[in-house]
Amino acid sequence: MEQITSTQNPKVKKLSKLMSSSSYRRESGEFVLEGLRLCLDALNSEYELCEVYATPDMLSRYAGEIAPLIQKANQSYEISKDVCQKISDTKNAQGIFCLCKILDKQNDSYKIDTSGKYILLEQISDPTNFGAVCRTAEAMGISGVIVCGGCDIYSPKVMRCAMGSLLRIPVIFANDVQDFLNHCKNVGIKTYASTPCDDAQNILDVDMCGGVVFVVGNEAQGVTQSTMDACNSRVTIKMQGKAESLNAAAAASIIIWEMMK
Repeated sequence: MEQITSTQNPKVKKLSKLMSSSSYRRESGEFVLEGLRLCLDALNSEYELCEVYATPDMLSRYAGEIAPLIQKANQSYEISKDVCQKISDTKNAQGIFCLCKILDKQNDSYKIDTSGKYILLEQISDPTNFGAVCRTAEAMGISGVIVCGGCDIYSPKVMRCAMGSLLRIPVIFANDVQDFLNHCKNVGIKTYASTPCDDAQNILDVDMCGGVVFVVGNEAQGVTQSTMDACNSRVTIKMQGKAESLNAAAAASIIIWEMMK
């Protein structure tokens, strides 16, 4: 196994840039996973595992767990503590990283199961919210998560918050959300937009049978008006007390539960 000890090594510089730059991830078509748990999740995912980087301590303590990663990867490297800290996105570097290929999902937006249940996240910008929705989606067994703007799902923070769910559940990108929703309606999928407005339909009265796409909007502005207009109807979660609205992740969790119960 080749050793890398210099923080000026071109591979180290590349990994560090992939960790910090969304535009560079898109340009290179690659992303980095940090931590043993996420790296092991990549083993059984559809992502191509290109390179593994690990410190001597990790290679010694978790030899059995890391061996399949090294076997599957195209290349593997032993890195020094300084290199590890240079690459890491966290204060306490975990000592292992995997370089993976970004999946080409440009044409996936219309590969949707017409009887499936989906949550569409429109411009969700908080990685914690985004990750929480994905974990709930996986736990409840919905058909997939549809992403329209917002968080870069390949950012280290989003991957950590999702705790591996983004490597396991189907993710669809909808660049033109209105066009996507119109397609869904044309193939018989019901489309709903979540809103805190009192005059919207109560979620408890919504028909969730068959194919459903449910939109949850940005934390500050909610679902955009154009997206709202493109849906079959507006739906609200009736609340008691003085709260004006629910956190995006909390609202999505309730919606997912209602879709799947």
